Amino acid sequence: MFTSSEIPIIGIILLIALGILGWGFYRARPFGKLGILAWLQSVVLMTPWLLFFGLFAAGIYINIVGVLTLVVISAGLYIFLGRQLRAAGQDAIIQQRATQRLAANSSQGSENLPQVVLEEIKIPVLPIPEGDLTAIKSIFGIDTFFATETISYQEGAIFKGNMRGEAEEVHKRLTASLQKKLDDKYRLFLVDGREGKPVVIVLPSRNDPRPMSLQQKSFAVILFMATIATCLETAGLLLNFDLFANPERYIEALPIGTGIFAILASHEIGHWLLARRHQIRISWPFFLPAVQIGSFGSITRFESLLPNRKVLFDLALAGPGAGGIISLLMLISGLLLSRPDSLFQLPNQFFQGSILVGSLARVVLGSALQSSVVSVHPLVVIGWLGLVINALNLMPAGQLDGGRIIQAIYGRKTAARATVATLVLLGLISLGNSLAIYWTLVIFFLQRDLERPSLNEISEPDDARAALGLLALLLMITTLLPLTPGVAGRLGIGG
Repeated sequence: MFTSSEIPIIGIILLIALGILGWGFYRARPFGKLGILAWLQSVVLMTPWLLFFGLFAAGIYINIVGVLTLVVISAGLYIFLGRQLRAAGQDAIIQQRATQRLAANSSQGSENLPQVVLEEIKIPVLPIPEGDLTAIKSIFGIDTFFATETISYQEGAIFKGNMRGEAEEVHKRLTASLQKKLDDKYRLFLVDGREGKPVVIVLPSRNDPRPMSLQQKSFAVILFMATIATCLETAGLLLNFDLFANPERYIEALPIGTGIFAILASHEIGHWLLARRHQIRISWPFFLPAVQIGSFGSITRFESLLPNRKVLFDLALAGPGAGGIISLLMLISGLLLSRPDSLFQLPNQFFQGSILVGSLARVVLGSALQSSVVSVHPLVVIGWLGLVINALNLMPAGQLDGGRIIQAIYGRKTAARATVATLVLLGLISLGNSLAIYWTLVIFFLQRDLERPSLNEISEPDDARAALGLLALLLMITTLLPLTPGVAGRLGIGG
């Protein structure tokens, strides 16, 4: 049963979530099957967290296996509904085009109507109109890209040929010519072909990334509120009390909870500032609440096409770069402020859990790490949690920040191989680590796909960016990898 003290924290979250779902259903009904399917996707994404917080408030605790089961079921249903939604949307497009074609031919008599309908059903995607195709072909030349072959591709076309000049300049000139002739109707991509030669792909601008829907924004707000709750709960657990059971003690948890959330916010601000600098739209962050460490970070989507791989690198590194620097400063400040009477008393094994944290602690705290219990300032714990959160997002897989960095520096083929290798490694680690199980599932179901190609996929980032990317990956490894007992002993960590 809910107590009067638990209702303000959990009840408000549940009521708002249910209200948003109800409002989403009301708005989805006028759109028929497409609207209902989109609404159901929001429902299956929210359900695991509604169940978790609802049962948690009722005193029923779900262990990590139960949470993972809910996430897996939710992700499976989301993928299934997504396929149904795409199929229903394709049927609607076919029907609409067939109706338009019938209307256009109605003045010519009705004897060919059955044949027209069959043609529309057999051809769900219309090619580029002949006039547009002629205009597109006219942008090529011997001084930019000499096109030798045209292949129909989706709703656009692939142009094979020979590039004459530096990729960035060629793409810039071709794009300017295309916009001059057809305004903003098409997008021009310069990518590596299967034969290893550059090819040009032209697609309609209606295929550009779409902004967030109302349901997605509502779900992002729910996850945001849930993450605030889990940050405070994590702070309470660090202080040896359960905030959900004792909400009146929220003042005690507020400083540490605010510190954890400040690191999450700095990560997102880093992404936002670089996106604004490059004039790229990004979605609201979908935070991943976690009682263990406050949050596992967030999922952020690009709502604009990226001009090149340099911009992809900058946007990917900005988040963990900002969050990691803030976390590192908190950790070092906490170590410097640590005294024998500090708030937290941690076992020395804590500092063996990370090569980076253990090494820094050894430099600052010295022989104090040989004691069985080490007194530290709260900033040490907050900084360590922040480093872990940002390091997890730097894993080289899919659309995680680390996967985007690999894709930006080394290209799509290497990024795909890195994603598979990361999943295999996490699968092996998950045999004895529940956190690895969670991340394996998150990456496999939600983040395993690579980021869509940039408009200029050929030009590579400069050496300075490549060096920064490797440094970020090195810091990720040293944060997540523990010290072996032998190395820890030689460093003087532990008795």
